[in-house]
Amino acid sequence: MSLEKITQGAEQTKSLDLVNENIQKLKELFPEVLAEGKIDFKVLQEILGEEIEEGEEYYRFTWAGKAQARREAHKPSTGTLRPCKEESVDWDTTQNLYIEGDNLEVLKLMQKSYANKVKMIYIDPPYNTGNDFVYKDDYKDNLKNYQEITGQIDSEGNKLATNSDSDGRYHSNWLNMMYPRLRLARNLLKEDGVIFISIDDNEVENLKKVCHEIFGEENFLECLIWKKRATPPNDRNIGRIHEFILCYCKDINSKKLGLLPRDEKSIDRYSNPDNDSRGPWVASDLSANGKGGRIVQSCIYPIKNPSSGIEYYPSEGRCWLFNREKMDEFITQGRIGFRENTGAPYLKRYLNEVRQGLTLPTILTEFGFSSTSASEADKIFEKKGIFEYAKPTTLLEPLLRIGVPQNNEIILDFFSGSGTTAQAILQLNNEDFGRRKFIMVQIPEPTDSKSEAYKTGYKTLTAIGKERIRRAGKKIAEVNPDKVKDLDLGFKVFKLDSSNIKGWDGNPEDLETSLFEAQENIKADRTEEDVLFEILLKYGLDLTLPIEEKVMEGKKVFNVGFGALFICLADGITNKVAEGIGAWKQELNPATCRVIFKDSGFTDVEKANAVQTLKRFGINEVKSI
Repeated sequence: MSLEKITQGAEQTKSLDLVNENIQKLKELFPEVLAEGKIDFKVLQEILGEEIEEGEEYYRFTWAGKAQARREAHKPSTGTLRPCKEESVDWDTTQNLYIEGDNLEVLKLMQKSYANKVKMIYIDPPYNTGNDFVYKDDYKDNLKNYQEITGQIDSEGNKLATNSDSDGRYHSNWLNMMYPRLRLARNLLKEDGVIFISIDDNEVENLKKVCHEIFGEENFLECLIWKKRATPPNDRNIGRIHEFILCYCKDINSKKLGLLPRDEKSIDRYSNPDNDSRGPWVASDLSANGKGGRIVQSCIYPIKNPSSGIEYYPSEGRCWLFNREKMDEFITQGRIGFRENTGAPYLKRYLNEVRQGLTLPTILTEFGFSSTSASEADKIFEKKGIFEYAKPTTLLEPLLRIGVPQNNEIILDFFSGSGTTAQAILQLNNEDFGRRKFIMVQIPEPTDSKSEAYKTGYKTLTAIGKERIRRAGKKIAEVNPDKVKDLDLGFKVFKLDSSNIKGWDGNPEDLETSLFEAQENIKADRTEEDVLFEILLKYGLDLTLPIEEKVMEGKKVFNVGFGALFICLADGITNKVAEGIGAWKQELNPATCRVIFKDSGFTDVEKANAVQTLKRFGINEVKSI
């Protein structure tokens, strides 16, 4: 066994290759369509037969640039996420992530590590009002474009920009931004996962059509209407006071949704005036609507009031809920009562027998307003005007309860703005001792130099978001000091950047310099931790896996996931380091084990000896970068 070097183009140098993944799935379904590694569409067409649409005119949703946007969703990324411990909270223990970077590239980088792991996604994307921020993607080199936008390298005009409605491709520009991001986001959802998307009138129709295509029309759940203002604006004849929230699930047959907790108002409806042993109850209609041929003749019969002796039949066009035998049983058990004023029978519905929660209404009138979110921001920053356009936590918390009935799941927000979603998750976890985990993604959009945020020192939207989450966690800890040990109030910060490995960087612009520096493959300004987390991403490992460090023969060795992966990126590695790794592996006894070294970290002799030593310890996958 020899040590295999991971070189440019290898699977481990980039994010998941979705095109190749889909080809492999197609190969499994129809192996005969592959000829010399290529898809033979004529054969595929013969197999599908009548399922092929060949006509010129048929229903479809398209726009300028759609084909390119679709291709972009499948293009791998060679970038990485660099850890930023100094901006994080509780780095060593937290399971929460805050990722600073263009969400298109970040979503690509998440494909290996987080595919089918996210229970709920909530996003509040740009509404395309003509004034809001729109991501200007450069499909040729999106990572380079991001670096230009954020000032990491010299810019020649690629700036964050608004999408003016005077642009001839006003709607197309917005759809080209949304399509690849939603396509990639769907891959991250669990089979029972759900996505909520806030939007207004400008693009709600287009968003619904594109979501029908990506998630499937059959997986559409609902279009919620949120009342965002208490009163209509006075400067219009018809005042808009609402926005929309589109809801889709990944698979309608697998969806698992929750309920809202019962409030005092809903509980107060129940009482127990007759001291029923089954507890509080509420009087309910005992008959069912028989329209449309649903009437059941066996459920039409008289019920006698035992006090008055008067017999009661169901109203015309209705029948009783139960047949006579079941009704007699319920009367004997005291589950049927008779009204004092009319003497008519009713069903007693008991609080302990109904669903222990409330249905989320489609019209959200009591879940806070836009002004609520501004007040929340003012309160947490202890200053007015830092951020005024977020959604209130009073809106997000009920969505979280519906979308994440189990309280130990991952929630993703890749347009995270000021961090309201993260705050809502922390507050909800504090309320019910939950272990929900968040992944927030936000591009470092600059704040207006005239804004209160800029004057206070928050030069980017990500600076606002990170500080908001810090303050939210600190406030919870101050108010509930006894709960702190059981709550995760921290977050790990990562920042999007080009690969730490020179040979993984795509096509180097200066090939001569690249070849001259090939012996030292790790970029000079990058740390061992930078490379460590890039390896986790490219290998498809969770960024919050436990990582332990040991120094062996003066060399730092990282142990990821209790022995699933050992990494040593030091210089001057000897066979004794390999022996130390082997002994550590035996101590942990993982189901699988891999080892990665820096290729220039040892001589050819030591390299060969290390491989043989690790093989003796049962470690057969040894690679270098």
